[in-house]
Amino acid sequence: MKAKVMDSLVIKIREIMESSKQNLVREVNTVMLHTYWQIGHIIVEYEQNGELKAQYGTKLLVELSKRLTKEIGKGYSRSNLYNMREFYSLYPIFQTLSGKLSWSHYIELLSVKDNDARSFYENESVNAKWSVIELRRQINTSLFERILLSKGKANKQKVMALANEGNQISRPEDILKEPFVFEFLGIPENKPMFESDLETKLIRHIEDFLLELGRGFMYVGHQQRITIGNTHHYVDMVFYNKILKAYVLIDLKMGDFKFEHAGQMNGYLNYYKTEVNEEGDNLPIGIILCRNAHEVVAEYALGGLSNNVFASNYVFYLPEKDVLIREVKSLIEKENKAIKK
Repeated sequence: MKAKVMDSLVIKIREIMESSKQNLVREVNTVMLHTYWQIGHIIVEYEQNGELKAQYGTKLLVELSKRLTKEIGKGYSRSNLYNMREFYSLYPIFQTLSGKLSWSHYIELLSVKDNDARSFYENESVNAKWSVIELRRQINTSLFERILLSKGKANKQKVMALANEGNQISRPEDILKEPFVFEFLGIPENKPMFESDLETKLIRHIEDFLLELGRGFMYVGHQQRITIGNTHHYVDMVFYNKILKAYVLIDLKMGDFKFEHAGQMNGYLNYYKTEVNEEGDNLPIGIILCRNAHEVVAEYALGGLSNNVFASNYVFYLPEKDVLIREVKSLIEKENKAIKK
């Protein structure tokens, strides 16, 4: 077969595949938007009919989130249900939505309270093919307000031109890589890669160490995603201690301990306390492990534990800081010796 004929066949097949991918993305996106719009509609409808007003003040969305997560699966966190509710409230007519924008785009747009500004960002996202990151940047830099303050058509065009510099055009199939889509389709999410081989070994070592303690630890998983708003966070390791009746979250930082690490862990603990804990569970416990060239630091974030009996159990069933530090140090020293050889 001549090379030109083969090239022609490859080109045609490639065009068919690319077209099919784009059609699939559009179909998945449209179904996903309509599903979330319908869920928002149901929640608002029940509220307006008075059927849920009594429960609304007692954490309706939290209870609904737990029930849906248990019966259906991921994707129904309190923050996501809140977004669905707001989605329907701001876009009560589904036909006005653009199928060219993803659910993540619309979550960003929900943060814009001014109707004119939201409409501007929505239209520009479609016309300029802004990625979610690009849309977020334009909102955070107040592009709409800057254009309003610009005098003259030429100045407005200049602001738009500068705003679009570095515009990140995302391919249609990139939407299939979004965590929201993984949840919606019920397929396993690609976990984020660890920063280094040492980090991977440290996590596995701590996992084995805690399980070997035999003090009620059950392994839940690694790189457990927490989604708040439109931002995804990942906890390195999550255990459940059946004796303490509490989740144990472990986060590994490869540098020095910083104040923001404690704030981040506190956010994780609040999320688990509100959205993951079941009735009878005690407050979750956070452990931050920090490693640098000079020392290893282990910080326990107690999350406000006040029960004295539980606090004493905490000390007994969790490894002491010094023991945990020794475990990490021993592995680091072992790795350093292996590198020097």
